[in-house]
Amino acid sequence: MYKDKNLTGHLCMFAACAAWGLMAPLGKDAMSHGISGLALISFRAVGAAACFWLTSLFSREKEEVPPRDLLMFFFAGMLAIVFNQCCFTIGLSITSPVNASIVTTTLPIVTMILAALFLKEPVTNKKVLGIFCGAIGALLLIMGNGSTSQSGEGNLTGDLLCLTAQCSFAIYLTIFKKLIQRYSVTTCMKWMFTYASIVILPFTYQELASLPWARIPASAYAETAFVVFVATYLAYIMMMTGQKMLRPTIVSMYNYVQPIVACVVSVATGLGIFGWSQGAAVVLVFGGVWLVTQSKSRADLKTEQQSTVSSKR
Repeated sequence: MYKDKNLTGHLCMFAACAAWGLMAPLGKDAMSHGISGLALISFRAVGAAACFWLTSLFSREKEEVPPRDLLMFFFAGMLAIVFNQCCFTIGLSITSPVNASIVTTTLPIVTMILAALFLKEPVTNKKVLGIFCGAIGALLLIMGNGSTSQSGEGNLTGDLLCLTAQCSFAIYLTIFKKLIQRYSVTTCMKWMFTYASIVILPFTYQELASLPWARIPASAYAETAFVVFVATYLAYIMMMTGQKMLRPTIVSMYNYVQPIVACVVSVATGLGIFGWSQGAAVVLVFGGVWLVTQSKSRADLKTEQQSTVSSKR
């Protein structure tokens, strides 16, 4: 049963990160056809909130959330949605796509450090090696694609904003794990996205009002719908399910799947090629995820210590 639960968690995290990997090219194309970055953030927050509230109406799980936990959901929404999405989107708009992608590889490192500080998770050799392998694999893909297809110069402010987005999400993964495990995915997400919408809309209302709605092509609306429904609503369901079943560091390691998906899409559409470096990168990324999965958790070490004590008696 435990292995089945872990497998479900891994499949959910892969599906979520694959959806986020597809979101990058589709969202960027939508933004190039009239949908601004801030408008896209608003659509994601409000659209996902509406989807999760509709889902809760048909859910059998009618959970009562005490005021203290509602307040905790507010802070969780700020870290996982508002700060993460806003900082990354604004940072991406003023720095190069390559720099932004490279900064995203810091998420597992930051998460490992925070998990060690707050959850007392051990920093094992396997965990460090796995994160290092995954980072090298992701960088191989990013630099390979970036050298040929990306343009633009880096910007320190933009890079720092992208780093802030990663730190924000890492803090969310670490601090709010116990809160997330107490409630269903729908309950968690409907409150987090509701709070995110309330905070975001006052800052993006003017942007939404000034959109050239009539001149935006149907393809851009379709891409935006994909970003909202698949890459936000469904992806966050998958991510939350995986977060309930896996350790924070393992969850963060799946961040490395996104450049793999971007590479596969570019090859499938004829915009890129799949060579030995891409193959090596894929092996390194999934090898890194496997190593982190095999590393011992705090619970594993406690079990070993208890077994040792019992054997000595």
